[in-house]
Amino acid sequence: MLRPREQEVLLTPAEVAALFRVDPKTVTRWAKAGKLTAIRTLGGHRRYRQSEVQSLLKTIPGNPVAPAVPSSSQPVSHHVKPDETR
Repeated sequence: MLRPREQEVLLTPAEVAALFRVDPKTVTRWAKAGKLTAIRTLGGHRRYRQSEVQSLLKTIPGNPVAPAVPSSSQPVSHHVKPDETR
């Protein structure tokens, strides 16, 4: 009997691209070149295993630790220039 696979977090090409600061088409090219394994959804869209993406991120020299998944719900830091008239 087959055991159910653990639910692994899958990232979209746009999420992977944001982590590497590249265009999503670059991520697709990496998958075609074998640098990343693309999983196809039933609709034919590519998804990437978060664990594999994080491993690849660690191989980049000088890369700071990146957040696990970019999210639009993360707080945004607003830098305010101090008022010099006070």
